[in-house]
Amino acid sequence: MKILITCSFLFLFGITFAQKPIFTTAKVNAATVYFNAVEITQSATAILPKGSSEIVVKNVADYLNENTVQIGAPSNVTVLSVQFTNNYISEYEIDEKSPLIKKVRDSIKLVEKEIQKINNAKESEIKAIELLDKNQQVSGLNSGLNVAELMKMMAFYKVKRNESRNAIDALEDRRIKWNETLSNLRNKLEINTKNEDKTSKGKLIIQVMNELAGNVDFNINYLSNQASWSPFYDLRADKVTAPINMMYKAQVVQNTGIDWKKVKLTLSSGNPNQNNQAPILNAWWLQYNNPYVYKEEDAESNRLQSVVVTAKSSKKDNANYGYESIESINANVVENQLNISFDIDIPYDILSNGKAHSVALKELKLPATYKYYAAPRVEKEAFLLAEINDYSKYNLLPGEANIIFEGLYVGKTYINPNQTADTLNLSMGRDKKISIKREKVADKSGTKFLSSKKEQTFTYDITVRNNKKEAVQLLLKDQYPLSPDKEIEVTLIESNDAKINTETGILTWDLNLKPNETYKIRISYKVKYPKDKIIGNL
Repeated sequence: MKILITCSFLFLFGITFAQKPIFTTAKVNAATVYFNAVEITQSATAILPKGSSEIVVKNVADYLNENTVQIGAPSNVTVLSVQFTNNYISEYEIDEKSPLIKKVRDSIKLVEKEIQKINNAKESEIKAIELLDKNQQVSGLNSGLNVAELMKMMAFYKVKRNESRNAIDALEDRRIKWNETLSNLRNKLEINTKNEDKTSKGKLIIQVMNELAGNVDFNINYLSNQASWSPFYDLRADKVTAPINMMYKAQVVQNTGIDWKKVKLTLSSGNPNQNNQAPILNAWWLQYNNPYVYKEEDAESNRLQSVVVTAKSSKKDNANYGYESIESINANVVENQLNISFDIDIPYDILSNGKAHSVALKELKLPATYKYYAAPRVEKEAFLLAEINDYSKYNLLPGEANIIFEGLYVGKTYINPNQTADTLNLSMGRDKKISIKREKVADKSGTKFLSSKKEQTFTYDITVRNNKKEAVQLLLKDQYPLSPDKEIEVTLIESNDAKINTETGILTWDLNLKPNETYKIRISYKVKYPKDKIIGNL
């Protein structure tokens, strides 16, 4: 039977531990990653004598919440205390102050000097050969030597060149031997880790009392804030009559100091329990919360979600968009009132390098109704929107999304399932085949002064053209200003049969445009206010 003890330390007076510490290395078994933390489950094994022992568990996170540490041990083992450190010097680690270590360091310096001498000698011999070759060429072309003198010079050249070449070969043999010596010396300073995973600086020091000598297994559990994950999506649509293929992904980052190798991975949207205090229920009061809006000019827009697209590209979609890796795996979705969690079905690897590691959680086919949307007062381009009904059943979380439409990567958008609308509107990018122009009509606009008042009239023509080969449904929006002050009078003169929201000043037209059809809309309004006042945002 396992016994759990937290890191609220138990001190045992009158007991001293005479034995040397027993070292063991913890293995990561599972990791539950939250948006801003991770719960890590590890296991370790140690051979313990009967009685008291001190165990140093290596390879725990470099930084962890000590209040969350839990140690599981067999019933015959009593855990007396637990301490965490990331600055522990043991006999298994290099002690730079040790005389033996200093001796090896000094030897390495001497060997490195010998290797440098050999390299210098080799360089000199090579330069000598180059000089001999150059002098021979000059002498052969310009000298007036007779045959006997020339033969004598050639013999000298041959001897000297052979001497230099033999010297270079001998020096190279010496260099190889010294390099072997250097490698052996350096190995004396390092722990042999060829068959081991990289270990962290973090360690747990556990004091235990054991009733029976033998092999003891420990389960270790704690929280660290050195990991996180965030939702991410790929939205793919081949045409406006097809459903959206959504790849639901997670971007996982960890810097715990431990490489997670073949671990059971769980991703959760909840908050980790940072302490071991039993929870107390208080009265549950409901309150309103302002929904998150990705782009402020889209705060109303008939409750449309974040019409934002960036980074347009013409390349075919065949890349992972900057992520270190993407792993297609199955995940079980567990949902309750407070959070959503994804249990990954297969063991998983995530290195402690701070790089984003992309995990494919599941793939969804979303039935969608497509329409185009434009608000030319803000953005003079049309956006393709996909309307998703009953979106709550997909357990979506707020996050960025790549858009791939008709095989092209067109940019990014933002998915906000926490909106207040009945339907979820996904922006699928801009469409330049729908041209929109919003122009001020000069002869229908102007300023008049009436006694103590100033009256300004604004008239705009909006021209929309469908340059596509098929008909399109376009939701067009514009607006007129609203008065916050009784001294400011606003009158809507012309709205071209728009649906008018008097509370927001939003004008809406639902247009069905035939192929190559052009449609023109005119809006006009006037603003009257004291002539000694200035309206800055008119």
